[in-house]
Amino acid sequence: QLQASGGGLVQAGGSLRLSCAASERTFSRRYMAWFRQAPGNEREFVATIKWSGGTTYYADSVKGRFFISRDNANNAVYLQMNSLKPEDTAVYYCAAGNSIMSTSTTPRGYSYWGQGTQVTVSS
Repeated sequence: QLQASGGGLVQAGGSLRLSCAASERTFSRRYMAWFRQAPGNEREFVATIKWSGGTTYYADSVKGRFFISRDNANNAVYLQMNSLKPEDTAVYYCAAGNSIMSTSTTPRGYSYWGQGTQVTVSS
C-alpha cells in the first residue's frame, strides 16, 4: 500500500530524492511522513506533512537540508534530501498517518508503513 523508492549510494554533500507511492485508501486525508532507522538504532522521525500540504515539521537534524512535499492528485509523497551527511545513512520509511489525528512525530501515530529504501552516504 506504500511503496518507497529513490534510495541509493551518494557522497557526502550530495542529494537524493525519495518517492513514496500510495493507494488512495492509505493516502487520502492522511498526514504523511518519513522516518529512518540506522542499524542498532530506533526508528526516528524525519519529516511530516499535513494533508493540505501547507504545514510541515522536520527533525532538527535535517531542518534546512531535507524538504517533504506531496502530490495529492497522484497519491505520492516525496523527500528531497540535500547536503547529505554520513550520519543520514539509514533505511528510510514512508508512513501514512492515523486519519483521526492531525499529525504526529512518533511512529505510534502512523497506521501504514512502506517497505523502506536504503540511503547510504559515504564520507
